[in-house]
Amino acid sequence: MTTYIMLGNWTDQGIRNAGDAAKRLDAAKKLLTDLGGGMKSFHLTMGEYDFVVTYELPDDAVAARFTLQLAMLGNVRSRTMKAFPEAAFRELISSLR
Repeated sequence: MTTYIMLGNWTDQGIRNAGDAAKRLDAAKKLLTDLGGGMKSFHLTMGEYDFVVTYELPDDAVAARFTLQLAMLGNVRSRTMKAFPEAAFRELISSLR
């Protein structure tokens, strides 16, 4: 499983319908499960981004599908980063010697 971190902002439509945000979060969790992954964490944030999500999916193509399906709903805009766990970091660093 590959880990991804999403930095997200609500669109004008998304914030107008903020009362539905918990239902939308539940739908995103279900979509992740349907795509063979899952949500590890969700945080409402203050600052440049409205929320941060950490999730897992099988590969980059499936992650792209998830991001596109969310964007098509019109409630969020996002930036997604692929994340490497500590073990992968250590392996990469040790290979530099």
